[in-house]
Amino acid sequence: MLASGYSSSSALFTSSLQLEQEGSCRLSVRSAPPKFLFKFQRSFRQIRASNSNASSLDAGLSTELDAVSSFSEIVPDTVIFDDFERFPPTAATVSSSLLLGICSLPDTIFRNAIETALADSECYPQENSKARLSCFSNKALVNVGGDLAKLVPGRVSTEVDARLAYDTHGIVRKVHELLKLYNDIEIAPERLLFKIPSTWQGIEASRLLESEGIQTHLTFVYSFSQAAAAAQAGASVIQIFVGRIRDWGRNHSGDPEIEAACQRGEDPGLALVTKAYNYIHKYGHKSKLMAAAVRNKQDLFSLLGVDYIIAPLKVLQSLKESIISPDEKYSFVRRLSPDSAATYNFSEEELVKWDQLSFASAMGPASEDLLAGGLEGYINQARRVEELFEKIWPPPNV
Repeated sequence: MLASGYSSSSALFTSSLQLEQEGSCRLSVRSAPPKFLFKFQRSFRQIRASNSNASSLDAGLSTELDAVSSFSEIVPDTVIFDDFERFPPTAATVSSSLLLGICSLPDTIFRNAIETALADSECYPQENSKARLSCFSNKALVNVGGDLAKLVPGRVSTEVDARLAYDTHGIVRKVHELLKLYNDIEIAPERLLFKIPSTWQGIEASRLLESEGIQTHLTFVYSFSQAAAAAQAGASVIQIFVGRIRDWGRNHSGDPEIEAACQRGEDPGLALVTKAYNYIHKYGHKSKLMAAAVRNKQDLFSLLGVDYIIAPLKVLQSLKESIISPDEKYSFVRRLSPDSAATYNFSEEELVKWDQLSFASAMGPASEDLLAGGLEGYINQARRVEELFEKIWPPPNV
């Protein structure tokens, strides 16, 4: 029986705005038809102040988390939809990696989403297995995304199949398919983002979609050329992975952008976020900037003022448990602001109108390696989801 509120078209991918973990699925072979029972495990200790902290807060004190949240929107890097009241996520990302994680757990509030997707008769007539699995996956993404839109106040970002990363028109077609399914379940377009890899073709797809009023979320940004081209394309959200850039710089050499930052005594990941933010604000681009792969409180403090910071739970818990006085609250400094952006100087080479040739020539080895690695991971996860669907379809009673 189909769950009410779902498109008669759907299946299950879920996450908070950037849990990039890869899950694993175990399929038990039984004579009886398989049944889907999923549950999100609470992936962090419950965050609560001690009694002494509570009395301190009653006395007018606040936490470091309160202080930093006045500068940037702090997004928890987690999936804890069974504990919204304690640490509610503000936004969500629907992805194949989260589906794989959910499949390894015994129960979840999204149980009906996958059952509904696999029971959707619209997918059955597809002429081959590949097309049928794609249909199931689209419907799964949208069913779960629709559920998440009811649970979070912000936007839901839906991952676009990374196998289309170098196909501009393929990306546009996929987004149109997903958007139609969201429309069928009455999720407004302004509640949605579509998460696209920052290849040149992905950036061009973002440009086309944004011109139609469809909001895009460009990910896997590891270089200034990617960030600037994404801003010129009008991407709604641009996501930079701070820690991954730092890690590459520690373990490799030969990237001019990273080496220039290190010579200035700067962390290359933080430096890229700063430069991208200043570019966006100095030249009036509409894009919002998201800093991901933030590893510690110092990273977070260094990025105050950026639009979104995706922070790990250990960092958020530390911030929440650190009590500060009203005077100490004002010791937190906004590091990124439109005023500071106005005084930032860019070279002539950085202010070009980016095209495919200039974009490709500006991509250094770090961005090439990290982009390729990210795409490979996403593609592998999508294939594993399809393998899972192929094993468990048809579901019970179909």
